[in-house]
Amino acid sequence: MNPDALYQPIISLAPWFDTPAGAYAHAWEQSRLDELTADIFGYNAVQIGLPMLDTLAANRMPNRWITDSKLPSDAVSAERQVVVVHDFTELPFATQSLDLVVMPHVLEFSAEPHQVLREVERVLIPEGQVIICGFNPISMWGARQSAGRMTGAHFLPLNGEFISVPRLKDWLKLLNMEINRGHFGCYAPPCATDKWLRRFSFLEKAGNRWWPYLGALYIVQAIKRVQGMRLIGPVWDKQRAVVPSAMPVTNRMKKQRDRHG
Repeated sequence: MNPDALYQPIISLAPWFDTPAGAYAHAWEQSRLDELTADIFGYNAVQIGLPMLDTLAANRMPNRWITDSKLPSDAVSAERQVVVVHDFTELPFATQSLDLVVMPHVLEFSAEPHQVLREVERVLIPEGQVIICGFNPISMWGARQSAGRMTGAHFLPLNGEFISVPRLKDWLKLLNMEINRGHFGCYAPPCATDKWLRRFSFLEKAGNRWWPYLGALYIVQAIKRVQGMRLIGPVWDKQRAVVPSAMPVTNRMKKQRDRHG
């Protein structure tokens, strides 16, 4: 392979999506997320982090939010309200108030991924769904990143603790989250240019057929199960989660907790 097709160090996750490999990954994730979220119904959906991605673009729920640690500098779809949070381990939503939570590359860049998952489980209604996107450490991209830790020439964003799918399944199982669907993708080698990525595009079909668990990215969809509960009809709360758009939520969180006891 052309040595020029390997990346120089990448500092953080958001700028990485502006690179050719990032655009390649984004296109795959957007396509799969559109398929997964289009048929998930309810009233309240939230995307956690990465406002430059629209993971709820195909979803038709009336209330869709995106949470981030600051107001995004670029334009966000008017259909999505921005909620500023201090920490993803304390989401400003009532317990059992959300039908869907999408987390694009949140857990692997969080200092407390277990707590983030516990918080997501808290805000989901029974039978609510969570969709998680992540980098697969058991892939060519993962191997390239491991080598980069020794050479200093990182291919993927720095400071990420990439989580394997079996490990993620164990975490979800502890929270009574049942895996519903899973997808792997992006089987091209870790190339830095569109030219080389296009040359290896034929590996997408081959990878899905012959080595499906070695894709550079994965998307896992899970459902919150509540023991002893049998759902007969819709359980969605028609009330909006009380979070005005584009405003800090620290004071509102305290008021909301006092209101609900």
